[in-house]
Amino acid sequence: MPIRHLFLFATFFIAGHAYALSADEVKGIIFGETEARVAALNKAAVNADEKTAAFIQALSDDAVKTSGEQVFVIKDGKAFDPLTDAEQPLPADAEDVINPNMMRSEMDNALAAIKLFSKDQKVRSDAIKTLAGDSDEARLPLIEKAYALESDAQLKSQLERLRAAILLGSSDRAKRLEAVAQLASSSNPATKTALIERLGAEPDADVKVALQAALAKVEASLAWGNRLGAVFSGISLGSILLLVALGLAITYGLMGVINMAHGELMMIGAYATYVVQGLFQKYLPGAFDWYLLAAVPVAFLASALMGALLERGVIRFLYGRPLETLLATWGISLMLQQLVRSIFGAQNVGVENPVWMSGGVQVLGNLSLPFNRLVIIGFAIAVLLGVGWLIGRTRLGLFVRGVTQNRPIASCMGVNTARIDTYAFALGSGIAGLAGCALSQVGNVGPDLGQGYIVDAFMVVVLGGVGQLAGTVYAAMGLGILNKFLEGWTGAVLAKIAVLVLIIIFIQKRPQGIFAMKGRSAEA
Repeated sequence: MPIRHLFLFATFFIAGHAYALSADEVKGIIFGETEARVAALNKAAVNADEKTAAFIQALSDDAVKTSGEQVFVIKDGKAFDPLTDAEQPLPADAEDVINPNMMRSEMDNALAAIKLFSKDQKVRSDAIKTLAGDSDEARLPLIEKAYALESDAQLKSQLERLRAAILLGSSDRAKRLEAVAQLASSSNPATKTALIERLGAEPDADVKVALQAALAKVEASLAWGNRLGAVFSGISLGSILLLVALGLAITYGLMGVINMAHGELMMIGAYATYVVQGLFQKYLPGAFDWYLLAAVPVAFLASALMGALLERGVIRFLYGRPLETLLATWGISLMLQQLVRSIFGAQNVGVENPVWMSGGVQVLGNLSLPFNRLVIIGFAIAVLLGVGWLIGRTRLGLFVRGVTQNRPIASCMGVNTARIDTYAFALGSGIAGLAGCALSQVGNVGPDLGQGYIVDAFMVVVLGGVGQLAGTVYAAMGLGILNKFLEGWTGAVLAKIAVLVLIIIFIQKRPQGIFAMKGRSAEA
């Protein structure tokens, strides 16, 4: 028999009536045939108090042992009496309690019913999700009681839909029509499934018409969720492409250097984040949730330093020779990949999200916005504003623009062009490191990390207009959103091909990109 009268527990629990778990109830839940154990569990759950809930939770967690007729709850490797919470010596012959699937299912439902009245909002939310697949009408009084007491609007709405989903299978035609009317406003994929299943089994013609109308509304709501999800995914991808392309917009767009090792500079930033994570785990475990704040400058400096060494050691001898620069940086990219494999191994390494970047915001039933993606979008905007300010408002930015537009005149004005080249290349490389730091929060870090983004980054820079930061933003976001929408229609591979074809056609019609370069640099 399922937990048919658990709603009575709500009355006792809310009113604060005293109740104590008895030895007979503990033995009934632990010993005997499965059906008898389920009956004892349901009986105890009717008047459950905190001790009863804790005992059922321990049983669900396989933290209960027996020795003869003695029962022990195991906590932190120690044995306790389930009635008095007094520590007891655990006999050597103590055995684990075996819980069949039927017993486990009833324990989950019992715990979920108890947790509907928890003070913790997340606990109540999890309890509603656990009960979502249950269509037993006997639970309606309990759900209605929880609905009446619920203060959170979102959870109240979920309880209402849970009640309607149960009423959908009612033998009362009026209740089924009421349930259909309530579910029509839902945007949850599970509601669509429930309506389809009921449509196939519904004998009443009027209810069938109502079911079809409700199903059409739910599908329309889900379609909007899918569209908004594609837009958000496109913005998320575009923000990552923007971070990758910003550094390339400086090294290639402003300096004209085709740097095939740009992806490996991203990889260095990602591995720098991994190293900082390891240091925090070892030396500052209490501050682990803030390791990312330290990893951002470390990733920037590590990649910027490598970029400066690359520019001083190789690229400064190859200015004006694009083919040699391409081949040299490609060789350097292979060397950097092998260096990382030698230090960290060929396997991918995992970088954990801080607690404040875990989870997400549930906007619609089929649309959730992960916090890590939202943070990366905000981070990309911050980096973009910082780069724009640096290039457009600072002395270094003025020198970079001057050297880019007319190197001889800048040199005649006293600008150390060789030093500015190094600074500019280090800046672009450091931004690539920031992109690697961000990428480490949405996937694994490996030696081939940069290879998946380097081609897309070049396409963004070329499409946006060489040397144009505004064009880089438009191109990154446009490619990201377009790619995600095409993926929904054609699949990932064909979407990539379609995007590439569209870019080729666009460049044929407008070789200068979205924004044409202005001034002397355009005339050169």
